[in-house]
Amino acid sequence: MSVIVIAFTTLDGIVSDPDGRAGTPGGGWMFRYGPEAVAGDKFRLGPTLDEGVLLLGRTTWELFSQLWPHRDDPFSARMNAARKLVATRTLTDLSAWANSQILTGDLVDAVKQEKRDVVVTGSLSIVRSLMAEDLIDEYRLITFPTIVGTGDRLFPADTPPVHLECESVQQTGPVVLTRYRRAGR
Repeated sequence: MSVIVIAFTTLDGIVSDPDGRAGTPGGGWMFRYGPEAVAGDKFRLGPTLDEGVLLLGRTTWELFSQLWPHRDDPFSARMNAARKLVATRTLTDLSAWANSQILTGDLVDAVKQEKRDVVVTGSLSIVRSLMAEDLIDEYRLITFPTIVGTGDRLFPADTPPVHLECESVQQTGPVVLTRYRRAGR
C-alpha cells in the first residue's frame, strides 16, 4: 500500500484556490492555461483508481460530487467507479457520488490499516495530517507557470525535512507533471 498525494500547484508552491471558487485575488490560476492542461488522467493514476481508494475531505468531495458524476469520458468513468473514503464530521448522505463512504474512526489509523493504495486529492488538511505522521509515499504534482505569492502552500515553512527521489518529469503544454517518491520506500 502506498499513500499518493496529487496536487495542482503554482511555481511558488501555492495549492489554494486553483479554480477561483474561493475568490482569492490570485485564484483561478489553474484555468488560465485552458482545459487541456487539466483534462483527463494528467496525474497518471490509471489502474490505481481501479484498485485503490480516493481519500477526500468534505469540501473536495462536495465539489467533486457536483462535477464528476455528470461527465462521461473514460477518465471520468474511472473517477466515478473508484472507491472513495470521505473524511467528514458533518456529511451523512454521500449518495450524490457513487462508491462514496464516510471514513469512520481516526484518519491516521484508517490510512495505516488500509490495504489498497490511497490517493489523496485536494483536502490540504488531510495531506497535512498524513505529512505529520510521515505516511506519504509519493507526490504527483502538476506545476503551473504562475507565481501567486500568497496562499496555502503544499509544504509550509515548518515542514520537517523529507528526502525524495524524482521518479519522472513530463511537460504537457504549459504544465509539468513531476512524480516524487520517498527515498528508500
